[in-house]
Amino acid sequence: MMELGPFRVNKDGKTLWLNPFAWNNVANILFLESPADVGFSYSNTSSDYTTGDEKTRQDSFTFLLNWMEIFPEYKHRDFYITGESYAGHYVAQLAQLILSYKKTEPNLVINLQGIATGNGIIDDATMNSGTYHFYWTHALISDEVHQGIFSNCIFSAETTSEACNEYIKQADTSQGNMLAYNTYCQLCNSSDYTSLPISGFDPCSADYVDNYLNSVEVQKALNVKDIPHSWDSCKTLRTLFYQSSKSSCKVALGFEYIAET
Repeated sequence: MMELGPFRVNKDGKTLWLNPFAWNNVANILFLESPADVGFSYSNTSSDYTTGDEKTRQDSFTFLLNWMEIFPEYKHRDFYITGESYAGHYVAQLAQLILSYKKTEPNLVINLQGIATGNGIIDDATMNSGTYHFYWTHALISDEVHQGIFSNCIFSAETTSEACNEYIKQADTSQGNMLAYNTYCQLCNSSDYTSLPISGFDPCSADYVDNYLNSVEVQKALNVKDIPHSWDSCKTLRTLFYQSSKSSCKVALGFEYIAET
């Protein structure tokens, strides 16, 4: 509903319209909410909420095997793993696990053919330094702040200096109310927003999805019961304790392994 699904939500937050650019027009799409506690997913085992990259890829792999058993007609079909943002980790690591299993289990039912990542997080140091360089080249931070960041910040280090933190704070606050993913678009809460400035783009579309998926009727239809939080497209959950793969090398090696296999 946010991007590539079959439906988009109307302004009323209650009705839907068909997405002409939906990926399911050309393929069967399986969406996986992972790790547990993301979206409407949950676990009855509290220890599942202490998780990380390794557990997430193992759980996803187990899910795929079980799903293929329930829907055997999809066994051995061409299979692609896609994702965006932090899925730069998930996609590479899950694909690497599948390919490594294929070396010892040639009859594995997951017929992986390729992967795709969009805006993927692979290397935190590159991402963070690139972010502030992007701000500077788009006149969102001053020359002084930009120079201060790159003179005092070592993004590959485990800790940062007080001077670095101060310049980062100035950079983050100087942008004001702005959508980082599209610096040129209007904001949903902008007083100037009265009509669609660009054909087909609505800055409030995420709000429509939030309203729709938090509807009692919709959740009932989806068999969603007693979740301890509201659905949110991007939310930090207090119940989830996640251990990331700090080493970008591990993720990069995953991509390298896939390319060579």
